[in-house]
Amino acid sequence: MTVLLPFIRLFKTQWLMMSVGLLLSIIALLSGIGLLSLSGWFLSASAVAGLTLLATQSFNYFTPAGGVRFLSILRTASRYGERLSTHQATFKLLTQLRVWAWRKLLPLSASNMQGKRQGEILNRLVSDIDTLDHLYLRLLTPLFSAFFVLLAMFFFVAWFDLTIAIVLTASLLVLWLVLPVLFYLLGRKPGVQQLHNKRHYRVQLLSFIQGFSEISLFSATERFRAQLAESEQKLLASQQMTANVMAFSQALLILCHGFIVLSILYIASSGVGEYQPPGAMLAMVGFMALASIELLLPISGAFQHLSSCIDAATRVNDLLEQTPDIVFNEENAQQITRGEIQLNDIQFAYQGDSVGGDNSLILNKINLTINAGEKIALLGKTGCGKSTLLSLLTREWEANSGSITLDGTAIEQYSQAALTSGISVVSQRVYIFAGTLRDNLTLAQANTNQQTFKNAAEQKAARDINDQVLSDVLKKVGLDALTQGDAPFDTWLGEGGRQLSGGEQRRIGVARALLHDAPILLLDEPTEGLDKRTERDILKLLFEHAQHKTLLMISHRLTAMDRMDKIYLMEEGTLRNQGTHQTLLKTDDYYACLHKHLC
Repeated sequence: MTVLLPFIRLFKTQWLMMSVGLLLSIIALLSGIGLLSLSGWFLSASAVAGLTLLATQSFNYFTPAGGVRFLSILRTASRYGERLSTHQATFKLLTQLRVWAWRKLLPLSASNMQGKRQGEILNRLVSDIDTLDHLYLRLLTPLFSAFFVLLAMFFFVAWFDLTIAIVLTASLLVLWLVLPVLFYLLGRKPGVQQLHNKRHYRVQLLSFIQGFSEISLFSATERFRAQLAESEQKLLASQQMTANVMAFSQALLILCHGFIVLSILYIASSGVGEYQPPGAMLAMVGFMALASIELLLPISGAFQHLSSCIDAATRVNDLLEQTPDIVFNEENAQQITRGEIQLNDIQFAYQGDSVGGDNSLILNKINLTINAGEKIALLGKTGCGKSTLLSLLTREWEANSGSITLDGTAIEQYSQAALTSGISVVSQRVYIFAGTLRDNLTLAQANTNQQTFKNAAEQKAARDINDQVLSDVLKKVGLDALTQGDAPFDTWLGEGGRQLSGGEQRRIGVARALLHDAPILLLDEPTEGLDKRTERDILKLLFEHAQHKTLLMISHRLTAMDRMDKIYLMEEGTLRNQGTHQTLLKTDDYYACLHKHLC
């Protein structure tokens, strides 16, 4: 239960709306019980009054009838208001919970996420957090409202008969205390199993969608669909088991409640307080006992959700309560200005691999110095550690040993803002966010959203200037077609940029680099998959942009190597050779083989 405390603490931000929802829930229960009790008494009293002429003439029909109408209207209005307030509070809590979860998730590095599939992380942030909405809406609200209504029933019935009040409320209180524990034990296994089956099905479905092209290419579609069908059947089976437990819980609750109603009728049949014989008071007490099931039925289902809430909270906490492996020095305001890079005795192995032997090391004793403004290339086969080296420079990972300095300052001393503003990265995989063309381009402009404007005209003028800058950059990267038409930068690209080809997405990534004026430019095979002509054009544009910047490019192709100040050949995590393009052609057989396209 303690795993739920971090989420319960978030309730304080919505205490007012939650309190209103709880109050309206109590009013709805009281008005519902009062409506049935008053109606029973009114009908019985009217029947008794009709036995004699004198009683008929003296009986007040209007006040009880007005009370019935008032309670019916009050019950409808309070139930409607309770639904609005509780759901409003729940939706706001879910919003805050997701924001809180993202704030906890963002500082985590790739090493924190190692071993976790994307579908698994997505499920924890979506499905598991959605499951936690049961905590307030279906668990706490019915539980507390039932308790307060029980107190109100005790004092009301005790006004007429203390014995009946004690028997009725004590019996209901025992059910309120005992049955939820029983329902929790019965629903724990099905609830957790349903949550796990739903998670497994989501992960499989996401993997199937993401890898559909490869799955179709290798004729594995039927096998994956069979696995999805099997997971779906398991999910349906667990849902059916949960429904069976729910049905049994409600049946048991109704049975126990029936015994309570019979007991109250038996006790009240001999008299209700000073009313001997009880007459219409027997109907009032009997109908009140009968109506009390309304406050118990939600509890039977609520505690079946408790197990799934605890399991979901445990899984979310396991993800979010990690200590970030990489910590930035946010108190240091120093910026990267020159772009000098130095790596000293860098060793790196992914978690789970032993650092004791050279065979496990991705990077082994890397020593590299790049002066400000130099153009350096790292060449090597796939898997030799090139991309890992760039990940260390951006602090996506952290070296196991050795040191990295930028402008003579240890990389650990820079704040995250200083590091992101000082380094620009163009990778072979460009992610297009679900937004407009403007949104995807202005990601690179650090100060775009920090400008302040005195009036709307000044804001429009700045926006027009910004549009002109964006248009010029798109033309430079060969995306003139995207600048045509009315409000072209407001065009919605959609998640993943489905409207764009692979080449166009790659050019968007280059445009971001051009818009981000950083002293260090890292290129991770930026022209992979492009034709020769496009590759030359893109590299020419990047070199012009990096004329006075430090450029580090990793590749396994020799395009534009003659423009590099120095080329390093990488093999199995080590730098085995270095030199200029002309020098390596003469002294390194492998490099010469690559140049002749024979390797």
